[in-house]
Amino acid sequence: MRPAPPSRPVVAVLTDGGPGGPALGGVTDAAVIRYAWDLAALRAALRDAHALLVWNFRTSILRDAWADARDLRWIHVAAAGVDTVLFPELVESDVIVTNSRGVFDQAIGEYVLGLMLAFEKDLPGTIARQRRHAWEHRETGMLGGRTVVVVGAGGIGRAIGRLAHAVGMRVTGVARTARPRDPDLGTVVPASELARVVGDADYLVIATPLTPETRGMIGAGVFARMKPGARLINVGRGAIMDEGALLGALRAGRIAGAALDVFAREPLPPDDPLWDVPGVIVSPHMSGDFAGSLEDLAALFRTNFARWLRGAPLLNVVDKRRGYVPGRSGEAEPARCAAPPGRGRAEDPGRS
Repeated sequence: MRPAPPSRPVVAVLTDGGPGGPALGGVTDAAVIRYAWDLAALRAALRDAHALLVWNFRTSILRDAWADARDLRWIHVAAAGVDTVLFPELVESDVIVTNSRGVFDQAIGEYVLGLMLAFEKDLPGTIARQRRHAWEHRETGMLGGRTVVVVGAGGIGRAIGRLAHAVGMRVTGVARTARPRDPDLGTVVPASELARVVGDADYLVIATPLTPETRGMIGAGVFARMKPGARLINVGRGAIMDEGALLGALRAGRIAGAALDVFAREPLPPDDPLWDVPGVIVSPHMSGDFAGSLEDLAALFRTNFARWLRGAPLLNVVDKRRGYVPGRSGEAEPARCAAPPGRGRAEDPGRS
């Protein structure tokens, strides 16, 4: 006979074992916390856990420990992307998944804008000339009047669209559902029409979650339709793009450059050719990591935990089959999750 659950809920926290873990605050007073950093520790932590905070979103070991998650009711991921946890067994279960949508929108939007400015104003060229002490005057481009095609109409894609509009760019969005008049992305076309609109793009920005539908969607066929002066920026997930096809397009001069913040394999191996291709900017999956972001991630979990304790609707509930939080404007209808042991419904469940 299995023992009765504790009077306080058990929360497992999957970390990377290093410093800079989540600031759980009052959660530590209301719950039993069990930290895990590898498969053995995660299996032990999950055996009577009711909730799981995936602080280390890059690891995929949860699937290997899933058989031990017998009492799990809720998983919160400290990231916008949840592709590392959406394995079939979890998708088919009753466990609710929430993510950290909204925390990174502005930061990634600014990062993308900065990359487009760096390309247009040739900042890499300026830095290279400074290192050579070479005073070489030249003209650079302007973003005003350029066209950016943003793949992804969630909060991150919308932030990119708003900032692009602010500097005078023309914006087209690509999403699951078409919309003729969108306040942030202009015209939004369905993903099936990407090949039609990508030929107009000076910048193609990937800002969509990794799902079965988006995996490998940016490949040789897309690069073949882009303008020779166009550039690609990927702040979504590496597996959305065929890196081999990108490398071929860059070397053949079919596109002018790329800025890559995510890769199919991370860290990017030191001998990967993308490090040294002219016109490529490589960054280590950092476009959303702003000063204070860890506290914002922890604060969102603390807010959702407080809602969970009183049986209120949770924020940022992921549609596990789609792989993201649905909602036209970046907001989703909250969903209820079974309250932890010994907790009842709040009289006012809608308050946060």
